[in-house]
Amino acid sequence: MDSSNSEQAVLDGKLYRHLNSLIVAHLRDNNLTQAASVVASATMTPLNAEAPPNRLLDLVAKGLAAEKGDITRGTDFSASLPLSHTAAIDFSTAPDMKGSSKSFPKHETRHLSEHKNIARCARFSADGRFVATGSADTSIKLFEVSKIKQMLLPEAKDGPVRPVIRTYYDHIQPINDLDFHPQGTILISGAKDQTIKFFDISKTNAKRAYRVIQDTHNVRSVSFHPSGDFLLAGTDHAIPHLYDINTFQCYLSSNIPETSPSGAINQVRYSCTGAMYVTASKDGAIRLWDGITANCVRSITAAHGTAEATSAIFTKDQRFVLSCGKDSTVKLWEVGSGRLVRQYLGAIHTQLRCQAIFNQTEEFIIFIDELSNEIVIWDAMTTEKVAKWPSNHVGAPRWLEHSPVESAFISCGTDRSIRFWKETV
Repeated sequence: MDSSNSEQAVLDGKLYRHLNSLIVAHLRDNNLTQAASVVASATMTPLNAEAPPNRLLDLVAKGLAAEKGDITRGTDFSASLPLSHTAAIDFSTAPDMKGSSKSFPKHETRHLSEHKNIARCARFSADGRFVATGSADTSIKLFEVSKIKQMLLPEAKDGPVRPVIRTYYDHIQPINDLDFHPQGTILISGAKDQTIKFFDISKTNAKRAYRVIQDTHNVRSVSFHPSGDFLLAGTDHAIPHLYDINTFQCYLSSNIPETSPSGAINQVRYSCTGAMYVTASKDGAIRLWDGITANCVRSITAAHGTAEATSAIFTKDQRFVLSCGKDSTVKLWEVGSGRLVRQYLGAIHTQLRCQAIFNQTEEFIIFIDELSNEIVIWDAMTTEKVAKWPSNHVGAPRWLEHSPVESAFISCGTDRSIRFWKETV
C-alpha cells in the first residue's frame, strides 16, 4: 500500500470512529439507551462518548443543504439551521438567581372572535400559518394568522378583516383538544363525545369531518406523531390510545404502569422526533413513554402532589419536560433521570385545566394566574418572575398556546373570547 492510500485509510478510520461516536451520543441523549448500547457494542465505541447537543442533526442538516446547492464554502450555517438544533438551553445546571434574568418583550393584544360558550383549547399549525380554537359550544374556529396580523395594523383596526376562515360543527359535546397534521392540511379534534374527527382545512365549503375515530372514552387530548401516520389520544382511560390513522387500529401498551382509578389523562404530547411521548394525569403523575414500543419508561408519581397534573410538554431537544398542575406550580423535569430541575412559583392555578407553555425560543415560560386574572411570565433559566400582564379576559383564561415560529400566542377565555398576543416591534 502506497503512502497516500495509507494516509487515506487512517483518515477514513478516524472519520468512522467520529461518526460512530456521534451516533451513540445522539441515541443516548435522546433517551434511546438500548439502541445506543447496541451500536456502542457493535462498533466498539464508548457508551459515554461526548458530543455537543444535537451535533449529528446539525451535520446532517448542513449536508442536506449542501447537497441541494443551498450553501457554498465558507457559509455561516448557524443562521439557517432549525432553532431546536442550535438553541437548546441546558436546564440541567442550577438556577442562577444573581440578577441575570432577561426581560420579556412587550406584546400587543387584540380580541379576535368569540365562541358561544367557553373557549377551551387552541393549537397552531406547524408552519404557524393557522391557529384553531375549540369550545364547549362544540364548534371549532379556524383562523388564518396573516389575516390576524392585518387586524393589528393601525389602519385596519376598524376595517373589514375577518380572520376566521372556517367554522366547523360536527361534535355533539365540548371540544377538549386539537392538533394539525405535521405535513398536511388536516386538523383533528378530540371531544367529550368520545370521538376524534378529521377536517380537511383546504376545502373551503366543508363544515363537517370527513373521517371519524370512535373511541370508548372521553377524548381529553390528541397529538399527531411527527410522521403524521399515527396519533395519540389521552382519554378517561389511564393508558394512552395509539391509533394508526390509515387503518384506525388502536394499540395499547402491554407495559402498564401503576395507576390510580383517577388516572385519566389530561394531556398527551409527542416529542419533536416521536422518540417519546409524555402524559399528564389526573392522579398527579407525569409519565414518559417509548415512542416505538409504547412502553412506559418512567413514572414521576405525585409530580404535583395529590393535585391533578394538567399539562406536560417536551423541550425541543427532548431532554426536559415542562409540566403544570392544580397545586399552583409549574415544574421542569429531566427526562433521563426524572429529576426536578426547575420550579416556577407565584401563580395561582387550582381550578382550570390549562397548560404552561414556552415562548418559541424556550427562554421564557408563560402561564395563567387564576386569582389575579393575569398572564405570568418567568425567565426559564433563573425561575424569576419577569412580567405579569392583565389577561384582558373577563375571568381567567382557560388556555394559552404559543406560535411555533414567532413571538405570538393565543389566549382562550372562560368569557368565550379568543385573543391574539404579538410582540411589539
